[in-house]
Amino acid sequence: MLGNQRVNEACSRIFHHLEWLSGTVIQMVSNLTTCDFGYRPDPDKRSIGELLSHIALICEADARISDEASEKEMADYYQSAEVNSPEEILSALRNNLKGLKQRYDRYTETDLNVTTTSWWGTTDTRLGWLVQILTHMAHHRGQLHSMLVRMGKEPGIQLFE
Repeated sequence: MLGNQRVNEACSRIFHHLEWLSGTVIQMVSNLTTCDFGYRPDPDKRSIGELLSHIALICEADARISDEASEKEMADYYQSAEVNSPEEILSALRNNLKGLKQRYDRYTETDLNVTTTSWWGTTDTRLGWLVQILTHMAHHRGQLHSMLVRMGKEPGIQLFE
């Protein structure tokens, strides 16, 4: 087990990276037009708008998953939390990250070592779920970057800090 100070430091570093990733997503969104949101590079994949909506909800959705929300509860959440406009996406991204940080600020070392299981069977500790949230955000931020490059809209951001 990690000492409480080391746990807090680990969470603090993870949130530093989540905030940085979110900031780069915000930078990329600021260079898009409403027409860009419909761009779909592959017929079976998300459009830029759909991808951004997904990115905006990751912190809250993955926190719910880590709390063992069912598949139906997650489908209901995604339907009720749909965001479409650039303003809604940016607001949801900021608010969901803030809510995730507030949640983790309340966790003790014991809480962070609690193991939970997703509806599809993945098991991890709360600290492990936070790492998964970070990698989930980084993955989709990379997809967004790739889509913009493919469109000929160089994002002009660093992918790594």
